[in-house]
Amino acid sequence: MLDYPALAAVAAVVREGSFERAAAALAITPSAVSQRVRGLEERLGAILIIRSQPCEATELGRSLCAHLDRVRLLEHDLAPTLGSIAAGAGERLTLPLAVNADSLATWFPAAAAAFGRVAQVSLDLALDDEAHTATRLRAGEVLAAVTAEREPVQGCRTIPLGALRYAACASPDFDARYFPAGVTAAALETAPCLRFDRRDFLQARWARAALGTETLGPVHWVPSTHGFLDMTRVGLGWGMHPTVMVEDHLAAGRLVELVPAQRVDVPLYWTVIRLQTRALRQLTEAVCAAAGAVLSR
Repeated sequence: MLDYPALAAVAAVVREGSFERAAAALAITPSAVSQRVRGLEERLGAILIIRSQPCEATELGRSLCAHLDRVRLLEHDLAPTLGSIAAGAGERLTLPLAVNADSLATWFPAAAAAFGRVAQVSLDLALDDEAHTATRLRAGEVLAAVTAEREPVQGCRTIPLGALRYAACASPDFDARYFPAGVTAAALETAPCLRFDRRDFLQARWARAALGTETLGPVHWVPSTHGFLDMTRVGLGWGMHPTVMVEDHLAAGRLVELVPAQRVDVPLYWTVIRLQTRALRQLTEAVCAAAGAVLSR
């Protein structure tokens, strides 16, 4: 049988990043946190936390934290029946999720708000590229994820949400400076573009589909969805934007679309652990409803 108070200390250190902050979250002393963690490590004969800045879980530590997340979900459903004798009674449940930045900037807030209205549960959102959020699910870091992967994840179910549609946009001044004769492959090689991070290949995907080339000009790295839009509006470079974010700007002439007929759809999926609990069911319903109102089918 696992020592759940000790495991809760491990999870708190991983979540908070230090023994001191974990102690504050658990309302105990840092020494007590250290003793609980050390005691569990000695009992299991394995290191669970890498003492770094911030502290990180080992592979076994991550697996145990994921197990604790599942136990807490099940206990959350039992709490109304068990009352004060329930383990962790009075402790607010937290659901760790992985979401891509563009979803968080467009449709996901509506899902979170709808969930918040029906469940007394906190969300702990981890931001990652939609092509990599499922990796966090496989590692046991989260219980559900918005992902671009349609391949099944062991122990999870995958629900299609629809596609987030993107348009290649630039400011009118930028368009006039770099594409005076229209958008061509040669012009694209000199025009600065914006990329979210080193894993963002959406601009190259658009260029291949629109012009048959993946050769792009100089790159500005802008790891923020709203910053991406702001940098495009002021003319730093051209970039790919969710159409729901730029429709008003295009209509008002603050942005122009480089090739209006050429847009890119990124299919998204909701992948969630196969655990029949009320909180996960409510969250899944909220996510599917919010995505259905915005994403393309």
